[in-house]
Amino acid sequence: MDGPEALIARRIAQGRGLEPADLVIKGARVLDVVTATLFESDVAICGDTIVGTFGTYEGVETIDGRGLTVAPGFIDTHLHIESSLLTPLEFDRCVLPHGVTTAIWDPHEISNVLGTAGIDYALAAAAASIMDIRVNLSSCVPASPLETSGARLEVGDLTPYRGRDKVIGLAEFMNFPGVLNADPGCIAKLAAFGDGHIDGHAPLVRGKDLNGYLAAGIRTDHEANNYDEAFEKLRKGMSVLIRESSIAKDLHALWPLITPETSAFLAFCTDDRNPVEIAEEGHLDHMIRWTIAQGVAPAHAYRVASWSGANAFGLRDRGLVAPGKRADLVLLSDYEGCRVEQVIAGGRLVTDALFDARPAVAPVGLDSMKVAPVAATDLLTRGNRGERPVIGVVPDKIVTERLTLELGAEEGVVQPDHEKDAAAVAVISRHGVNGNIGRGFVKGFGLRAGAIASSVGHDSHNICVVGMDHADMAVAVNRVIALGGGFVVAEGGEVRAELALPVAGLISLEPHEAVREKLVALRAAASALGCPLSEPFLQVAFLPLAVIPHLKITDFGMVDVDRFEVVAQ
Repeated sequence: MDGPEALIARRIAQGRGLEPADLVIKGARVLDVVTATLFESDVAICGDTIVGTFGTYEGVETIDGRGLTVAPGFIDTHLHIESSLLTPLEFDRCVLPHGVTTAIWDPHEISNVLGTAGIDYALAAAAASIMDIRVNLSSCVPASPLETSGARLEVGDLTPYRGRDKVIGLAEFMNFPGVLNADPGCIAKLAAFGDGHIDGHAPLVRGKDLNGYLAAGIRTDHEANNYDEAFEKLRKGMSVLIRESSIAKDLHALWPLITPETSAFLAFCTDDRNPVEIAEEGHLDHMIRWTIAQGVAPAHAYRVASWSGANAFGLRDRGLVAPGKRADLVLLSDYEGCRVEQVIAGGRLVTDALFDARPAVAPVGLDSMKVAPVAATDLLTRGNRGERPVIGVVPDKIVTERLTLELGAEEGVVQPDHEKDAAAVAVISRHGVNGNIGRGFVKGFGLRAGAIASSVGHDSHNICVVGMDHADMAVAVNRVIALGGGFVVAEGGEVRAELALPVAGLISLEPHEAVREKLVALRAAASALGCPLSEPFLQVAFLPLAVIPHLKITDFGMVDVDRFEVVAQ
């Protein structure tokens, strides 16, 4: 095996053309994201490194690049692989063919359930994947003090991972009130990682509050969902990560930010995207394609998807098709349409055989559902007729409204109201810490009957259920428990559709094709209940996210996020 000195010498010789390169892409058109131009050239690769451009080369192996455009591999700058509902290696197989050669994973979801065991699982998977998966350490577990999580990560739990292979820094600092109020636990984490990268999470934080947040050393944000907020963050030195997830669709509002002047300070991310959208639309390739269709110069869209993200996260070995850079390359048959034909990851052509050769990674958290079955009476909201706070769902957004609706009551139980589109909602603590159940109401699911339940409930991942019938709500919850976690639609006392998520109650053990099929069936079952939402299960999953304005629900009850307090019912 080559030592580092011999490897460098080989790269030099192959780059100079003194010996054949290991792999050469012949006769392609190459994107230079530095000058935003295209040029004709071979691309020579030695091992995992590009060694030659702007010339012709001979190779031990060659790829016919005629008619193709070579671009840098795409970088998803912030995501939770758990939210794809796939194991990391299955995510690798699903997404790498779309040109995503680097993914920056915050294992926040699995860490909220399993603690450091979730981080260990992420690092084991990152070591086995073909895609270069990098890990940002989950900074806010739990995300807020207003929910019950399965674990708690303090600064002492995180610092041992500093400097580990594949670790970048500290992931999204969701507890922005804690930062602004100089909470000692928050300050300790910021200080411990202050000499490295710290990801931000600051929805609607503006003005001097934003100045204070940035003064803590936080560098990025993916929560801006309107142009003015994102523009202010850009001007104050943040790298803005434009997000297009399965539910938080911010690209349509933020694409005008991409200009020749700003494209170096923007990046793309998906945050939470599942196999249905990936199959129907794509991944980052979809974002690039859509952005170009709006009139953005293609070179700038590709810059945002590659070099800009690499630069924002200190990954200085990638993001350019240039000698000395990592050989993460996307071969496109349609440059403006971002049609990916072939992918090279770390110098290796991506094939089924390459995926098959990966080592296995053992699943974790198969016993994470530590809760007894519930009865319909456990889910009732007790009270009298009158005005009540109600969560207002905003389709394709994770921000919710705080509404007030007058709801009726029967025998001291507040009732869902189909005419007002007010469904009951409950969050059941499932980590064996306590027996908490938070109860309330939500508008926007359009249900006429039945119930929808999920063990994916950001960020502590308790069971969240929405329904028009408390008996069906109990059926759905109890099936989720029996599955070891999952998604369930119930009606008339029966389960209509389901998907098991046994890995920490978050992840399926099935191939991405099977997961996609079951998600389609679940959506159809939810639609049959009257639900008009394009992604009902992620919409359920974000109802407990008590760090996103304005009104949410956790196992503590209804939470006013703006005041950061539980709402009296």
